[in-house]
Amino acid sequence: MSRWKELPAELDPRVARLVVRLRGLKDHGGLSMRQLAAKTGYSAKSWERYLGGRSLPPRDAVEAMARITGEDPTRLLALHEVAAAHWARTRGGVGDRPAAATGADGAGGATDGAAPVPVPPRGGEPEGRLPRFAVTAGAAVLVLALAAAVLLAVRFTGTSGSDDDGRAVGATTAGPARVTASASGSPAAYTCRMEETDGRWYAGNSRTGEAIVAYGEAGPEVAEVQCLLQRAGLSPGEIDGIFGPLTQRAVKRVQKHNGLVVDGIVGPHTWRALRGKAPT
Repeated sequence: MSRWKELPAELDPRVARLVVRLRGLKDHGGLSMRQLAAKTGYSAKSWERYLGGRSLPPRDAVEAMARITGEDPTRLLALHEVAAAHWARTRGGVGDRPAAATGADGAGGATDGAAPVPVPPRGGEPEGRLPRFAVTAGAAVLVLALAAAVLLAVRFTGTSGSDDDGRAVGATTAGPARVTASASGSPAAYTCRMEETDGRWYAGNSRTGEAIVAYGEAGPEVAEVQCLLQRAGLSPGEIDGIFGPLTQRAVKRVQKHNGLVVDGIVGPHTWRALRGKAPT
C-alpha cells in the first residue's frame, strides 16, 4: 500500500471520500502514476494532484479509473458527482482535460490538460448578463447533482454494500460511507462486543480488514474502528459510527505508535494494528 500524504485539512469530507476511494483503487491495482497516465490519458502530474486532494479529477478520469481497476462505475461516479458539487461551491475549480497524445510527462506521452479558453459573449447578448443557455445548463447541473446525491444515499442505506475490491457483500461489510441515521432521524446505536478470534480482536460491527475509512465517513466500519480504539485505551469520543476529529486524532496515535504513515486514514495496515494486541 502506498504511503500517502495527509489530505489538506480544508478539503471537504465529500471530496476527501472520493480521493480516498481513488487511492484505494490505485493501491489495490498496483498501479504507478505513469501506468495511470498511460491507461487513462491523464498525465502523471495530474494524477498526483487528484490523489493529493489539490485538484478535482474530471468525470472521464474517474470513469477511466473504474474501468481499468474493475470497480463499479455507478458508485464511483456518484461519489464524483457529490464531490464536484461541493468542490464547485468551495473552490470554483474544474478538473484537467485529458492529456495530449504526445508530451513530456507520464507514460504514453501524457501531459497536463490545457486550461479552457474563455468563450466571448454571443452577439446580441447584453454585457454582464449570462446567456439563457448558460442559466439552463446551470440548472441542469444542479438537478444532476441532486439526483446523484439521492442515488448515493439509496445505495449506502441498502442491506448490502461493497468491500474495498468493489464486490457485493453482506451488511456487516458495507461501504464505510453508509448512512447511519435511523428512520426517526436519530443516530444509529452501536455497541462494542469485544471478542478475540485467532489472535485478532473484533467488536461485532464489522470484520473487515481492508476497507478504507477516513474523516467524514459514517457506518459500521467507523464504529468498529472506534471500539478497537477504545479497547486500546484511546478515546475516539462517542461510539456513534461517525469519523470525526476525536476518532481521527486517536487513529493517528495508533499509527504513530506502530510506525505507520500518520495520515488519520484507516487502511489494511492500520486495521492490523487495531485488531492486534493493545499498545503498551
